[in-house]
Amino acid sequence: MSSQQIVLASTSPFRRELLQRLKISFTTANPETDEAVLDGETPPQTALRLSEAKARAVAANYKDALIIGSDQVAFLGDQIFGKPGNHENAVRQLQAMRGQTVNFFTGLCLLNTQTGKAHVCGVPTLVTLRDLSDEEIENYLKLEQPYHCAGSAKSEGLGIALIARMQGEDPNALIGLPLIALCEMFRQEGIRIL
Repeated sequence: MSSQQIVLASTSPFRRELLQRLKISFTTANPETDEAVLDGETPPQTALRLSEAKARAVAANYKDALIIGSDQVAFLGDQIFGKPGNHENAVRQLQAMRGQTVNFFTGLCLLNTQTGKAHVCGVPTLVTLRDLSDEEIENYLKLEQPYHCAGSAKSEGLGIALIARMQGEDPNALIGLPLIALCEMFRQEGIRIL
């Protein structure tokens, strides 16, 4: 089994909480990455690029580590639903998404700083929102204030009441860290979870 340090390149309490479920020792680091979308980039390409960029952003501080980077982009057609930042933007996002199926695409990277090898994959989760009334949207936002969450909702909280159905291979991906894919990446790097 590898003795490399495991680093989560994220300040998200939700990703930290998910990684703790694996009962492994890890540290966190702030990747301080520019999350702007590049011209001509598709939402999945953005999520994949940023997941690796976040891992590489902290790599210089860890010479013998496995660094986890993750990024999520929510999109419907060519419309991207990022972190709304405030109430008004969140209302607009939820109004645009109600009754629709939105792809919450999560990019994941596991970077081995000793070898330079990066495992990168994407995990889509299709979320169909209920046909929400304006009153339901307002009530939800006042109660949960998910202004720092892509798509203006937290499925791990009250946001689950907004959802009609979900389709995906890993329920953890919607929260921001696809643990099934991560466990496979760990196995490829010699880390045993069990």
